[in-house]
Amino acid sequence: MSGVLRPGGAVKQRPAMRVEHDSQREIGVIAQLSGTVARTAGSYVVLDVGGVGYKVFVPVTVLEGLPPQGQPLSLVTHTLVREDDISLFGFTGEDELQVFELLLTVSGIGPKVALGLLSALPVGDLAQAVASEDVRTLTRVPGIGAKTAQRLVLELHPQRAALSCTRNVHKLSAGATVKKKSEAASTVDDVVSALINLGYNKPEAARAADAALEERAKSGAPPPEFPVLLRLALNRLTGR
Repeated sequence: MSGVLRPGGAVKQRPAMRVEHDSQREIGVIAQLSGTVARTAGSYVVLDVGGVGYKVFVPVTVLEGLPPQGQPLSLVTHTLVREDDISLFGFTGEDELQVFELLLTVSGIGPKVALGLLSALPVGDLAQAVASEDVRTLTRVPGIGAKTAQRLVLELHPQRAALSCTRNVHKLSAGATVKKKSEAASTVDDVVSALINLGYNKPEAARAADAALEERAKSGAPPPEFPVLLRLALNRLTGR
């Protein structure tokens, strides 16, 4: 058995899981982290747990609902151990975590691509694309070519029932907000950086971010915060 150290010494137990996968090992060491938001970036959040900062990579769906710096946050996590690195991947609910771990069972799908899929496609849309063998939708996601999309459909098809059960992705509390950026230009730069981390090249990322900001301005709405602009830019890039 392994566990999670909580502030105050509480440990959440989780059976240890050890699966050999090429040069990386998936080990159920840290099942959940509860602390406060120390800082965020384009693809991760640093969670302060008892004075220790944990860098946790998260999909855009989590970034959209992050509370402000210093506010409490709890994430269920997947721990990935390589020979020279230990990485944490966090989600707001067990459903997203289960889909993430299902995606990792597909040949050629690593954690970065799996996060990209969960960022670009809601769980329900992903399940629908797999069930209907919609390769075209899957190939709109960065890092997913035709062969990889076909492999996703083939290898996840037996798991489509499990995917369908996770259509309602849990959100953080409705009162959670994201720290505002002071200037629109700075927000655009952050969005471009996040899109590059998700696999897009810089020119297409910049065009999508600029177009999303311009569209928002024409509608008369106030300048969008980082997660909103990132979602708008992603929608443009994925054709949604």
